[in-house]
Amino acid sequence: MEAILHGLILALGLILPLGVQNVFVFTQGAVQPRLIRALPAVIAAALCDTLLISLAIFGVSAIVLQVEALRFGLMIAGVLFLAYMGTTLWRSHPVPTPTTSTAAGASSASQVLPASRQILFALSVSLLNPHALLDTIGVIGTSALAYEGAAQLRFAAACILVSWLWFIGLAALGSGLRRLDANGRMMQLFNRGSALFIWGTALYLLWSLIGDL
Repeated sequence: MEAILHGLILALGLILPLGVQNVFVFTQGAVQPRLIRALPAVIAAALCDTLLISLAIFGVSAIVLQVEALRFGLMIAGVLFLAYMGTTLWRSHPVPTPTTSTAAGASSASQVLPASRQILFALSVSLLNPHALLDTIGVIGTSALAYEGAAQLRFAAACILVSWLWFIGLAALGSGLRRLDANGRMMQLFNRGSALFIWGTALYLLWSLIGDL
């Protein structure tokens, strides 16, 4: 029981702060015409977290990130992708919630990310953030050293459960915002704020990279 509670509290503490991954899942919940259409983003993000948590607990990722060239390439890719995603969000124009015609509904559906792009973006924001990877290894991976055998598996399962429930909740919250924001103005402001946050994250990664040279 101790391992489960530890995993739940620790994972919740790590996932709560605003991050690029959270922003993306929330946004997809808000812009998709139905909550179920945001499931590709939710599932892809949750699976990435499941992978990272598993690697952190069992130590594989710690070995990989010791390769300096790989770490450098990962950070460069992260900066470029975050810059691109911020630009995409800034230029996006949320479609007002359709109220009458089927044609309007079809139009709104055609202007949101399809499943394939949701998955691609989710993979990118989950796996191209070196600081998130290092936090996962440094916090979850280190904490897992306190457990062995079945207790370690329970700890891992608790962390993974929090991740899945969190992303489902974020998408549902975004979907709720869409219903309240019929004209799309709130979503426009959210997208602009998210773009600024993501650009700030890219600049921070770039500054960290320069500092390591």
